[in-house]
Amino acid sequence: MPDRSDRPFHALTAEETLAELSAGPGGLAPAEAAERLALHGPNRLPEPPGRNAVLRFLAQFHNVLIYVLIVAAGVTAALQHWVDTGVILAVVLVNAVIGFVQEGRAEQAMAAIRDMLAPRSAVLRGGRRVTVEAADLVPGDVVLIEAGDRVPADLRLIEARGLRVEEAILTGESVPVEKAVAAVAPEAALAERLPMLFSGTLAAAGTGRGVVVATGPATQIGRISGMLASVETLTTPLVRQMDLFARWLTVFILLVAGSLLAYGFYVGHMSFGELFMAVVGLSVAAIPEGLPAVLTITLAVGVQAMARRNAIVRRLPAIETLGSVSVICSDKTGTLTRNEMMAARLALGEAELAVAGEGYAPEGEVCPVDVAPGPGREAGTSAGTDPGLLAALARAAALCNDAVLHEEDGVWRVEGDPMEGALLALAGKIGAPGVDRARRDAIPFDAAHRYMAVLVEAPEGGAELLVKGAPEAVLALCADRMALGGGTAPIVPADWHRKVEELAADGLRVLALARRAMPAGQEGLSHDDLAGRLSLIGLVGLIDPPRPEAIAAVADCHSAGIRVKMITGDHAATARAIAAEIGLKNTDRVLTGADVEALDDAELAAAATGTDIFARTSPAHKLRLVTALQARGLTVAMTGDGVNDAPALKRADAGIAMGLKGSAAAREAAELVLADDNFASIAAAVREGRTVYDNIKKVISWTLPTNAGEALTIVVALFAGMMLPITAVQILWVNLITAVTLGLALAFEPSEPGTMRRPPRARTEPLLTGGLIWHIVLVSGLFVLAVFGIFAYATERGHDPALAQTMAMNTLVVLEIFHLFFIRNIHGTSLTWTGLRGTRIVWACVLTVTGAQVAVTYLPLLQPVFGTRPVPLEDGLLIVGIGVVFFALIETEKQMRLAFRRGQHGT
Repeated sequence: MPDRSDRPFHALTAEETLAELSAGPGGLAPAEAAERLALHGPNRLPEPPGRNAVLRFLAQFHNVLIYVLIVAAGVTAALQHWVDTGVILAVVLVNAVIGFVQEGRAEQAMAAIRDMLAPRSAVLRGGRRVTVEAADLVPGDVVLIEAGDRVPADLRLIEARGLRVEEAILTGESVPVEKAVAAVAPEAALAERLPMLFSGTLAAAGTGRGVVVATGPATQIGRISGMLASVETLTTPLVRQMDLFARWLTVFILLVAGSLLAYGFYVGHMSFGELFMAVVGLSVAAIPEGLPAVLTITLAVGVQAMARRNAIVRRLPAIETLGSVSVICSDKTGTLTRNEMMAARLALGEAELAVAGEGYAPEGEVCPVDVAPGPGREAGTSAGTDPGLLAALARAAALCNDAVLHEEDGVWRVEGDPMEGALLALAGKIGAPGVDRARRDAIPFDAAHRYMAVLVEAPEGGAELLVKGAPEAVLALCADRMALGGGTAPIVPADWHRKVEELAADGLRVLALARRAMPAGQEGLSHDDLAGRLSLIGLVGLIDPPRPEAIAAVADCHSAGIRVKMITGDHAATARAIAAEIGLKNTDRVLTGADVEALDDAELAAAATGTDIFARTSPAHKLRLVTALQARGLTVAMTGDGVNDAPALKRADAGIAMGLKGSAAAREAAELVLADDNFASIAAAVREGRTVYDNIKKVISWTLPTNAGEALTIVVALFAGMMLPITAVQILWVNLITAVTLGLALAFEPSEPGTMRRPPRARTEPLLTGGLIWHIVLVSGLFVLAVFGIFAYATERGHDPALAQTMAMNTLVVLEIFHLFFIRNIHGTSLTWTGLRGTRIVWACVLTVTGAQVAVTYLPLLQPVFGTRPVPLEDGLLIVGIGVVFFALIETEKQMRLAFRRGQHGT
């Protein structure tokens, strides 16, 4: 690259800028781009410095329970209970290490998701349109910008068509700025540099092309500040709620512990040292100190599972919302269908033609629908076809087009809109000359007017206006139609609308193509050049078959009590045909955009609830539909891809943006981004969302009863004036070894059978339900009975107190293991081979706990530390038997509850 000019890029013309960057309008050659990438580095800002590992480790000690344990260690040291002091400090250290590791894994999970959300940009490389990672952009690249795109680097415009850009993040100006190609004064303020597009700003309307002039830290935003993170921190309202609950529970337990300490010392006249250790054991047993951390890990596991299913979570509360979604409003094209368009039928004048071929390959015959394709016949040569009319159709299809077709390994692929790719393939099949004319001006497609227009050089000289768009919009602009054999003929709109209906009824998406001869010297284009002045060329029917996996996913959603509604800009008949193939419930009724506008809010709420197909809708209608459905108390997930979809995505309970065809504006407004634009990924995300919520509920349902059971054994013993059935050190040990293994294992639980056959849960359903509170009471009560029962049994048999306490401690651990297997299935029976077989993580945790308990019980080195004695084999079998009886009792109670619930619902 040559040395930089003293003038800033906004003061240079487009041609001077390209020359200065040694680039051309067709972009850089791939080899040159690779060299510049090595020279300039990736187009990304330096990663913000992460938290220092030492500080992150020290932060693990910032916890009320840790403070309690540190104070307890100091008191026991003063009392010269050195073993107790060592055990307490070991618990503190191990808890900090585990928290440090868990937090690191959670941060790694979110970093991986950020990488998956890396933006992509359409650029010209060697004159061909390709899509690359924004990080791979280099100075000299020519970038294509469309409405809704986030500008990936600082660009100097070389072409702009109605381009308006929101630059509030740099200038504070909330109104989009109208951009232009002409150079401005060198001293122009940032907000007045009209030929410049700045990294991080958002294209609000129009299209443009710009050459990259700065990347990464050299951009304006790179000089000012770092980019905002694209993924929120790993927390949700539910996790915050449980964190707050744990804090208040901690305060309550400390008050109870203090009261017990005073009661035991002043009323029970117990030894302060033993009493103090008992109170410490109570505090450790009752406080669910690891609950927020385990819930965070559960979320991290769920986020990664969703990412593997191509659903990238941008805002964590969406995970909770997905579990209660009752309606999914989905785009049709590319989401429910393959997004692999192919022109199948043509209507030209009085003729109707069929188009053969596969995919985007520009190979295939065009012949009348009643003539079978055959070898050796060229397009337009069969009876009833017209080469001149076909040539006009081919020119309009190829030139009123922004896509690019290219062949890779024998497979034709499209860069850009799939529908435009299908039109390019059609033009190639027709093989008409004159499809490489230079474009003078263009009106980009917009949802408001629903057509695209270009001004190009005409084959016979002069200029030609070519238009493509929705049939209703284009027909309204036509004064006549092109006739077979040349010339024009009067247009009868009713006849053409009937043809549109016929094509759409066969499931085809219909486009109309039109033209107009323009003066040779005309260089600009406006909407006034179209109104009532066009000649209709004909109609193109394109087919986009449904995705097989989307059909299965729709069935899954229906069985889960989720209504699927299809929203499309297509014709009503097309929408109905596709809906029938996909398996939507109500295909008899279709609401069009006009119908939506004609209904007031109350009428729309009533109509939208029972309607599953919405056709000829604009993005503005989506917002009304979301609001209408929410007014009926439904939890709505809405898909979108355009900049105009952003309000509806924000309004929806779960906004879902398309990752492939979606605009940056849509992705930033959404809670989830689909990496593959596939409806099956939405259904998978709902399944994973329900699974994550179930696993969070399982973690809580396992933790709170076991903590309560551990604590109650101490409380009952202190109030009854009995010897503690489990020593404080043993309680510390049990709480440490089980909380970090058994509790964490539930974060990795797979979906339960029937997850997608349950109705959505109510958004207002509290986590601490009456059923959960009853479960806490039942399980903690059984824990107390079992622990005191085995302690009494051991005492009656003449075992020494240390052995009795060892048996009670092992009983507590066995009960927690059996409780883990019970809680793995909260919506069905646990007495299945799959339930008993568990998962590798569950068995790894169980074996870890079992091995640790065996070591503590039988290793002479550890027995003095924990005050344990070897448990005889027959007593060990009795302990396991108690666990089996405990499992049978709580499983029987669950089956009674489930049977009662099924009876209430009549199932």
